[in-house]
Amino acid sequence: MSKKKLVATSKVIHAPASKIFDLLADPRQHSLIDGSGSIKDPRKAPPRLFLGAKFQMDVKIGVQYHVTNKVVAFEENKCIAWHHFAQFVWRYDLEPVEGGTLVTESFDYNKPWGWAIEPMHYPEKNLESMKATLDRIEAITTEQSA
Repeated sequence: MSKKKLVATSKVIHAPASKIFDLLADPRQHSLIDGSGSIKDPRKAPPRLFLGAKFQMDVKIGVQYHVTNKVVAFEENKCIAWHHFAQFVWRYDLEPVEGGTLVTESFDYNKPWGWAIEPMHYPEKNLESMKATLDRIEAITTEQSA
């Protein structure tokens, strides 16, 4: 039996789900929240994402390139997810809790070719970047609430 190829992390952020979701649904903000530092500016993107939306981002991991993403899950103030050409899915789930919102970010690389990123330790690197992303989301959304 193969193992599920998924990494995830969660954090309670002291802001309403709607404020966090608005940040996630705006691709112009993705470079501000990206904990890896690899996401740069949107190349082509709608001002607000929606189910089925495609958006292109400049990325720099060693070399600069761009990647096109497609939104594959979108439920207002609850979840948003997208994938690029490799079909690996980045997802955010938002759940209201006392004092704020429980935000879970996950990276699902459960594809037949998912093994290819493991020798480069991308699942572990992504997990660390995701923790930093949640910290950035917290800083931005709680600053705006103040």
